[in-house]
Amino acid sequence: MIGVFDSGVGGLSVWREIVRLIPDAPLTYLADQAHVPYGERSLDEVRALTLRAAGWLIARGCRVVVIACNTASAAALEALRATFPTTPFVGMEPAIKPAALHTRTGVVGVLATPTTLRSARYASLVSRWGRDLHIIEQPCLGWVEAVERMQSQVGSAEDAELRRLVGDCVMPLLAQDADTLVLGCTHFPFLRPWIEQAISAWQAAHPVAHAVTVFDPAPAVARRTRQVWLELTLSADGTPAREFWTTGSAGRFAQVASVLLGYPVPARLLTL
Repeated sequence: MIGVFDSGVGGLSVWREIVRLIPDAPLTYLADQAHVPYGERSLDEVRALTLRAAGWLIARGCRVVVIACNTASAAALEALRATFPTTPFVGMEPAIKPAALHTRTGVVGVLATPTTLRSARYASLVSRWGRDLHIIEQPCLGWVEAVERMQSQVGSAEDAELRRLVGDCVMPLLAQDADTLVLGCTHFPFLRPWIEQAISAWQAAHPVAHAVTVFDPAPAVARRTRQVWLELTLSADGTPAREFWTTGSAGRFAQVASVLLGYPVPARLLTL
């Protein structure tokens, strides 16, 4: 079984890519919604919460654990590998490298949570790949919470508020000539329609503006997960089991996850 962990529903952006690449794999998703958002907590607190969640997933039978949360990966990945040395962990990191290789203006915008931007893991990425670039860090306050309560997609009653919330973070990056945007949180791909709207609005107002590329690391994480899964020569017969657990409200998780994934999602409550 593959375990997928996030503070909330954001990791479902990675889940859907894993399902696409490994449709026969049994999967367990755990959302620690009792403590969401992680992005404004201390690294020590996030590390402790992540270790506890990973222990539960491993005890449940997960042979591979995906930390589908940039903040949790930044805070806890090394500790996880030291604590559970026989379990392969696949973590997240902002896509600084591909953005650095792609940019033409030399300006990269990083959309992330405050805790991710404070982490040593993020600093190491910037040191390795951003030395000759202008990297603009944009803490996106309120984005995680917006996804956690999302009720429908573009055109909904929340549409105008999401346009404002996203535009306030994206527009300043484009104004500074960023031609690549890095999604540094797994919640953020679910705001992609509003990110693209902001880019389109900017380009309409600035006809000679550069094209803008948005980097979502979820497909790369799914590819790495598939590689690890195949290296373990694991397979499943029949219909794969898929479970969804949350430390918050199971009904609330099921409601929002069903909107984000586009199909009914049952969920169960877990007390850790």
